[in-house]
Amino acid sequence: MLILAGVLVPPLLALLLALAVRPYRRAAGWLGVALAGVSLLSAVALAVRVVAGLPIVDSAPSGGAWRVDALSALLAVSIAFVSLLASLLGPGLAADGDGPPAQSRRFRIYMNAFALTMLTAVTIQNVALMWVAIEATTIASAMAISLNRTKASVEASWKYLLVCSVGIALAFAGTVLAYFDFVSTGGQGPGSLNWSVLRTAAPSLHPELLRLAFAFIVVGYGTKAGLAPMHTWLPDAHSEAPSPISAMMSGVLLAVALYAIARWKAVIDASIGPLFTTSVLIAFGIASAVVGTFSLVIQRHYKRMLAYSSVEHVGLVAIGLALGPLGMFAAWLHVVNHALAKSTGFLLAGRILHRYDTTQISEVTGLLKVMPWTGPLFAACVLALVGLPPFGLFVSEFLLIRAAVMGGRMWLAAIVLLLLLTAFIALLSHLNRMLYGDAPAGVTSGERGGWPAIALAVPVLLLIVLGVILPGPISTLLHQSVASLMP
Repeated sequence: MLILAGVLVPPLLALLLALAVRPYRRAAGWLGVALAGVSLLSAVALAVRVVAGLPIVDSAPSGGAWRVDALSALLAVSIAFVSLLASLLGPGLAADGDGPPAQSRRFRIYMNAFALTMLTAVTIQNVALMWVAIEATTIASAMAISLNRTKASVEASWKYLLVCSVGIALAFAGTVLAYFDFVSTGGQGPGSLNWSVLRTAAPSLHPELLRLAFAFIVVGYGTKAGLAPMHTWLPDAHSEAPSPISAMMSGVLLAVALYAIARWKAVIDASIGPLFTTSVLIAFGIASAVVGTFSLVIQRHYKRMLAYSSVEHVGLVAIGLALGPLGMFAAWLHVVNHALAKSTGFLLAGRILHRYDTTQISEVTGLLKVMPWTGPLFAACVLALVGLPPFGLFVSEFLLIRAAVMGGRMWLAAIVLLLLLTAFIALLSHLNRMLYGDAPAGVTSGERGGWPAIALAVPVLLLIVLGVILPGPISTLLHQSVASLMP
């Protein structure tokens, strides 16, 4: 439990520090970065412990609230890594991200609260408290979206808050249905709200009620994940939020919501088999991939382009979760790769916005000349997102199609391939317009590398590593994650 405290306590301390230090001081920002680094190191240590076969389980007599298995550890590392990037490159520290001290202070408060709630959601096994933590991510991130207090950002924040609150209320309804079915069947007992206990008792529960509960849960948490047609909040929120917050929302928040769906899927499958959950996830996955892909074709804003790319990739993950062990392996590998690529893409988009002062794709030209560090890194992120080798998303998308073919769903593999090809053409077309040509009038050329460029190069290098080899510890975590979700 000490290692788990090392993951959760640092963002809490950083949050309290940001609240206490007024006005904002850069030293407080750097201390927050150091605490984010401690959280990441503790998450890595947690993952190493899990790989060694020593998951963390709260042994309290009441059943305990905490449980960290391979899937929890995998997502905890992803969340901590993206949070460290956001803290390092956020307002108050990054040369192109500085704002008024009060704004930098508010960013540190909301960002650390956001990180804490996400880390809590993936390390807690009580499904009610998991719901509370995911609802808390909505509040923390909604406050951060309107950090700049423009009309568009405030509108996006309210839209996000309203849509996701309705969605999370539906997830709560599904949780209550499953819980009362459990209580009426087996009675109140220790840890009756723990997903591991619910999964064990699942065969004795009522199938019809569980189907209804899962429908509520998928729509509810699917709203938070950005699954179509509940995705309407996502393009506005991701495009209007400060880039470090967009990086956290698109990189790991969507994965947290998918984590909740996957946990509940394991419970439902243990009761009624995988056929129902598979059909539901494939339907929502295809809808999301279609909406995300064809929205990319007509997109004119590069931040909204990245947002709709998230809708597409969330759909691919949902499809993977429905394709058995092979598909689940591909899905969680895709989650890791997407976290690296999309968080870096949004952080780079923030640098582009700061230099060009526009989000219009047509008004960003000559990026390679204007920003010789940011331009190539942004190009690498987009190439990774379209699934080109040697980046990791090529491997996870290949494994996803392989899972569909080996599962006898050739039609599904064909649909996914067609959508990937469409997204490939659309994104490369947009990227080509941004990279080449003459710089717009008034935009200065030249860019120093420095530590922000080095920090942004690290996830790009990790994407290449994951596209060339799959390190043994990560492969073990993925296999153990799949095993934890199988009936």
